Amino acid sequence: MNKTYYVCKYTPIELLESLGGECENFNHMPDGFDLADQVSHPNICGFGKTLLEGVMEGKIKELVLVSCCDTIRSVYDILLESGKLDFLYILDVLHCDSTCSRERMAVQLKGLAKAYAQYKGTEFDAGKFRAAFHAQEKVTKPHIAVLGARMGQELFEMTSKAMPLPVENDTCVHNRSVGNILPPEGASFDELMDWYACEILGQIPCMRMMDPTGRKKLYNDPSVAGIIYHTVKFCDFYSFEYAEIKNHTDVPLLKIESDYTIQSSGQLLTRLEAFAESIQPETLEQTIEVDTKGERKMGKGYFAGIDSGSTSTDVVILNKNHEIVTSIILPTGAGAAIGADRALAEALKEAGLQREDIDALVTTGYGRTAIKNGDKSITEITCHARGAHFLNPEVRTVIDIGGQDSKVIRLDENGAVANFVMNDKCAAGTGRFLEMMARTMEMNLDQMSECGLEFKEDITISSMCTVFAESEVVSLIAQNKATDDIVHGLNKAVAVKTAALTRRVGGEEKYMMTGGVSKNKGLVKTLEEKLGTKLVISDKAQLCGALGAALFAADMADV
Repeated sequence: MNKTYYVCKYTPIELLESLGGECENFNHMPDGFDLADQVSHPNICGFGKTLLEGVMEGKIKELVLVSCCDTIRSVYDILLESGKLDFLYILDVLHCDSTCSRERMAVQLKGLAKAYAQYKGTEFDAGKFRAAFHAQEKVTKPHIAVLGARMGQELFEMTSKAMPLPVENDTCVHNRSVGNILPPEGASFDELMDWYACEILGQIPCMRMMDPTGRKKLYNDPSVAGIIYHTVKFCDFYSFEYAEIKNHTDVPLLKIESDYTIQSSGQLLTRLEAFAESIQPETLEQTIEVDTKGERKMGKGYFAGIDSGSTSTDVVILNKNHEIVTSIILPTGAGAAIGADRALAEALKEAGLQREDIDALVTTGYGRTAIKNGDKSITEITCHARGAHFLNPEVRTVIDIGGQDSKVIRLDENGAVANFVMNDKCAAGTGRFLEMMARTMEMNLDQMSECGLEFKEDITISSMCTVFAESEVVSLIAQNKATDDIVHGLNKAVAVKTAALTRRVGGEEKYMMTGGVSKNKGLVKTLEEKLGTKLVISDKAQLCGALGAALFAADMADV
């Protein structure tokens, strides 16, 4: 028997089960949208494409939709024309919980019941209808709440695994509360549908409803110790609520966005792990303690940190006094693990040490999970914070423009992560962006870092998309614009984007810039102008992540 899939909490699941259906929420994330892109508009939201992909692959044969938004209506039209479903129905639900809306909902329920019963060849069973109601169990102990737009099952499982506390999915379809009250006994079908319409519309509202104020109970729950707010690319409904929550909650808050593919979930792992490390700093210390249980063979009192970035791999070795013995920066190359082994070997050689002399090794950075010879892996967010605080305890905001992503980290007085934000969806505003622009202008990064300091024309690069910006640069070159002017325009584009990230995180002085881009004098100067303050630039700035990792390695030996 085929399952009847649904996607919205306003779906009358109990009614479908009373008519012989077996219902399941369709919430799986595909590898991509190869089939969906052939039949839909490219800017349809990721979940809409997920539904189309599931049907086109033959995974869904029965589907009940609710007219949530334009995307769902478009998906319905496409699927209706495709003819690939055995049963397809859409409920037209008004966006309010008024008397008129309930009356209309009851009519819609009767229409669905008639169509579904005819399809299944069954009749309404009041006993099965009553048995289909189940009270929802809620987590009452301290937990992380996932709010916002629906989150794919694979991403939710990854989130749950990364968090130090239990995680409850209170997104979209998952905060359904129908079932807490049983239907009245002895009522007629029409009376049951009138009652049922009230129950369905009386739930905690979703953001499509005209009055979503009832949603406040989701984030005002005293047992919520942290909130992960999820949005879906090209979906606007849940983008507005995040700002409201941010201004009315004191618990740690992380915003993430996915396009509903498995690939996008992998890109979010660093953010999730960094949030987990910051939400309970003592948890990180506890895991370090657990990792060091048992007998550890003491070497010579040296500790290493490896920061495996997309562009370079950095290694720092500390002695027992937390003094830097040696440091190495090498190109990462084709493989993170190989690059890490090469960089560590070079650092050991320079320090005159052997691998067995290292008491503990912590890995961080983009390729940290690929490195198998470390004792522990910690995100670059937490390691950059630790390294920056070590270099200058007065620093409260760390700006790191890396090869693949840009991040701004706000620190507390102890050097712990108070808040952070990342730009990791594309190369815009990253070191890779500058590298590609330098290549277009036929210069290396060292040459580019000296340009733009003395400019005459204040050029604005209008696009931060690397491909479009490259076209703009080519056009400016064709117009015989001065090199200094073009480079300043590029620096300004990156500085504006970085300053915006800084404001989002609530950046405050003192500011430290880390990473290889901190060597770009023109960009540093332009960013200082946008922030209205001087940046702390250390000669160890590029080693900040590896330094933080080495300090955590020393903590492991100190336990």
